[in-house]
Amino acid sequence: MKMIKNMVNYKMNMITGKDLMKYAGEFNIQLTARQAEKIAAYLRGKNFDLFDDNVRSKIIREIAKITGPKTAKEINHLFIQFTK
Repeated sequence: MKMIKNMVNYKMNMITGKDLMKYAGEFNIQLTARQAEKIAAYLRGKNFDLFDDNVRSKIIREIAKITGPKTAKEINHLFIQFTK
């Protein structure tokens, strides 16, 4: 399980706006290219632990500032699927 956690966290640490747009399309999440780039810039290089509920909540609050609460809620649901 630790290897999977490391892989997920590593991917999030290196994510690009293009990656986010691809995932948004796959999971039917409304996201603009500009929002995706802003989210990617926020996540990149921070070494967040997506599996920590407190850290994930902080990330979602920041994403909500960029995208709005509805999209942030959808992204949170996706994060939970990745981490469970």
